Amino acid sequence: MYDVMAIGNALVDHEYLLSEAALEETELTKGNMTLAGLEEQQQLLAYFQLAEIEPSKQAGGGSAANTMFAFASLGGKPFYACRVGDDKQGKFYLQDLNQAGVATSEQSIHKGGVTGSCVVAVTEDGERTMQTYLGTSSDISAENVNFDALVTADWLYLEGYLAMSESIQPAMTQLRQQAGVHNAKIAVSFADPAVVKFAKDGLLNMLGNKVEIIFCNSEEACLFTNKKQVKAAARALLEHCQIAVVTDGAKGAVIAQKPEHDAEGDSDDIIIHEIATPAVADVIDTNGAGDNYAGAFLYALSQHYSLPECGRLASEVSAQIIQQFGPRLESQGYQDIAQRVLSA
Repeated sequence: MYDVMAIGNALVDHEYLLSEAALEETELTKGNMTLAGLEEQQQLLAYFQLAEIEPSKQAGGGSAANTMFAFASLGGKPFYACRVGDDKQGKFYLQDLNQAGVATSEQSIHKGGVTGSCVVAVTEDGERTMQTYLGTSSDISAENVNFDALVTADWLYLEGYLAMSESIQPAMTQLRQQAGVHNAKIAVSFADPAVVKFAKDGLLNMLGNKVEIIFCNSEEACLFTNKKQVKAAARALLEHCQIAVVTDGAKGAVIAQKPEHDAEGDSDDIIIHEIATPAVADVIDTNGAGDNYAGAFLYALSQHYSLPECGRLASEVSAQIIQQFGPRLESQGYQDIAQRVLSA
């Protein structure tokens, strides 16, 4: 039995710390994810080697996987559907998740496939910029999804990056239908500004007739809704969900909620919660911050905590993430934060 079933791109992260000038040389859009072919990624890695920029860390990544890692480490029971190759990287990727308590299926392994990889360029201000080679993950489809995992799950979690994948759309529709049959609530993460810019139609398909929760940051929210203010964007998102969670870095987060009785979301009845961001002495790496926010928030919600309590746990977890390299904490780190925040 699972608390949540998630689906996303399986990627092994390769992190590099570099200067603003070096990032400009890559011609990547700062703060965004760019899709690349294998040759393009090899060219980027060759540039790093020539510039004597060494990798700082290799770790399992992928947006929804990071979210499920946090969810499991806090004590939840997640299932994660993805597509990896039967190569060394793929085995490392699944084993890493399984050890953390995230269940996977052999359906995720594609014989002869190459596991996807993500080059994460972290500048001195801690901002992450990504170039992603999806590898076999680009062909993720219904054959990689164990639909039975959704039968007992309370939640279905969809990663926004999949809005860019044509092959997964039929399975996405089937998952949303199955969620309705089994009374599972749906949560969607926009994942990256590039998803909103280049795959908004895919996102709208993912949202369907409305979902329970949308997770996004302020840039994504404003791009999606064409609003300039974060609160206005959060309110506008309620056309597509019951709860909109919009993070805004050091400025905190806004949680907009429709009253249970108000399906139309009358603007006079919308409830707004503002969650402060904990003070952070040094931002080292923002990679995975939003993923972990969603994982911690969803875990607290699954344990029936209030939305402000969910927001406080999520903020504390993501604040810790950005003070280290890599998109995940040690499991004990998540539990220590939960003990401190949720028992207060």
